[in-house]
Amino acid sequence: MLKNRNILYPELSYKINSLLFETHNNLGRYRNEKQYADYFEELLKRDGIAYLREYALPPSFNGEKGRRNIIDFIVGDKIIIEFKTKTIITKDDYFQVQRYLVSSNKELGIIVNFRQVTIKAKRVLNTSMFKR
Repeated sequence: MLKNRNILYPELSYKINSLLFETHNNLGRYRNEKQYADYFEELLKRDGIAYLREYALPPSFNGEKGRRNIIDFIVGDKIIIEFKTKTIITKDDYFQVQRYLVSSNKELGIIVNFRQVTIKAKRVLNTSMFKR
């Protein structure tokens, strides 16, 4: 359901973005994904925000081995967050988040690349949920 100028989960999205910026501002751009995730997790705990970290999606078809799709964070049981530390975000990164969204039946994902001088959290919608 789209609300508030067509932004999904506006309050939670803005809060997450604030914590992502705080993480980047305090750690800089030369850490690894796990270090950013550790710091971000502490901020979620500090602010009392419910989350799951490194959540393994169940197999999506017979014969698929477990732990093939591991989501960095699911925040508030609504938003998937994928951390990256690379030169650029690629189409494959978007496809990865799309796969997570479809497999988990979630509407919104956020990709954040901490390697950049200034971060730009990219919102990814589960387009299969909006097709009619």
